[in-house]
Amino acid sequence: MVNQDKAPSKEGVLFWFRGLGFVGYTETMKEMQFRIEIYTSRERVWDTLWQDETFREWAGIIDPGTYMVGDLKEGNEVQFISAENGYGVTSLVEKLTPGEFLLFRHHADTQEDGKRERAQEWTGGKESYSLAEKDGTTTLTVAFDVPPEMEEYFKVNYPKALERVKVLAERKK
Repeated sequence: MVNQDKAPSKEGVLFWFRGLGFVGYTETMKEMQFRIEIYTSRERVWDTLWQDETFREWAGIIDPGTYMVGDLKEGNEVQFISAENGYGVTSLVEKLTPGEFLLFRHHADTQEDGKRERAQEWTGGKESYSLAEKDGTTTLTVAFDVPPEMEEYFKVNYPKALERVKVLAERKK
């Protein structure tokens, strides 16, 4: 089961969510946090999160057709792009401890498969993945900034995505 926690608000941001038609200015961004227990090793969960084939499977639940371009190395930029509409976000890998922790800082919203910048959506936001293992069970905690208007969408869809990570990681045994 996925647990969802709320965190304090952030400063205002202009947003546009891919394919959902929300556009406007919001006074705050909320940090959402989700946690799930996965009955396999931390390394297996990490691989499930970031290997291309499995990444596409779980991330596609949030935004259909999403894929990642770039290498996960601290200091590198990676792009998350929607195959459906070519919109995406370019993110800095701000902190990386392989198998344990990853922090993205979103710094450019893009279109045309990452070739052009567009109106800011998630620019300035952060997204983190933390993994902790105890007795063969991995706790995956994901936290990210979201406009309040998108909170309900993520409350519904992010737990489904994490359940998919769980199924994929446990199936790999």
